[in-house]
Amino acid sequence: MGAHRPSRGPPTRGQGLTLSTDTTGPLLLAHDDEGSGPAVVLIHSGVTDRGMWAPVLTTLAASHRVVAPDLRGFGESPLPGEAYADADDVAHLLDELGIERATVVGSSFGGRVALELATRHPERVESLVLLCTAYRGLEVTDPVVLAFGEREDALLEAGDVEGAVALNVALWVQPVVPQEVREDVARMQRRAFEVQLAADALDQGPRPERVEVDPTSVSVPTLVVAGALDVAHHRDIATLLAREIPGAEYVELDWAGHFPSIERPDETAALLLGRLAR
Repeated sequence: MGAHRPSRGPPTRGQGLTLSTDTTGPLLLAHDDEGSGPAVVLIHSGVTDRGMWAPVLTTLAASHRVVAPDLRGFGESPLPGEAYADADDVAHLLDELGIERATVVGSSFGGRVALELATRHPERVESLVLLCTAYRGLEVTDPVVLAFGEREDALLEAGDVEGAVALNVALWVQPVVPQEVREDVARMQRRAFEVQLAADALDQGPRPERVEVDPTSVSVPTLVVAGALDVAHHRDIATLLAREIPGAEYVELDWAGHFPSIERPDETAALLLGRLAR
């Protein structure tokens, strides 16, 4: 599912892309690095890439150093055939940029990666903001999300990437979002599908490591944000994490669907700056 997992399998075609299989040394994620001040890392969803943060990046970078990476298989980051963990990739990027600790903001799948980073590299995380986050620890029972996943799998196995892109945009992007923004999300999702399908078609494909997260062990200040118009599964995740993460704060945005930073960038930036000021 586009909003929940970074790779699909097993695909049947490589979409004509040539991907590097060089595994010499750690992978440095493609990224934006703007501004100065306390560090903030923005981790994108599984439907998009770092471009999803463009509407809020300039505002945040006026008072903070903002780093927005493309995770493996998204945007400009490759997906070589090797074992990896997204949390390790983000920690390596922080090493390369000389950042010891940062507030980490994750959207959907990016929220799951943020939780994995706080679990695997807690010394690197100052605080967490989880926007409509994904989380493996809650079984999917939402019929909307289950039907979406089955349909997406069927479209990809049939080679209908455009159909899968349209399916993702229809579910995860609110109708009120301007058409040009919807087209930009479609472009990001299309790119992710192409890179991931090509990588999975390699003789030795990528092997993402499963990082288990125990919310009760998360030891940094955490803000959990839910969208009142999001699917039930993500609202349930937000409620669960707000209850189980020690000291977590919970905010529900009555206007938000799955992507607050895309739907109302100014209000989302204000929310993040308010949290960062604390």
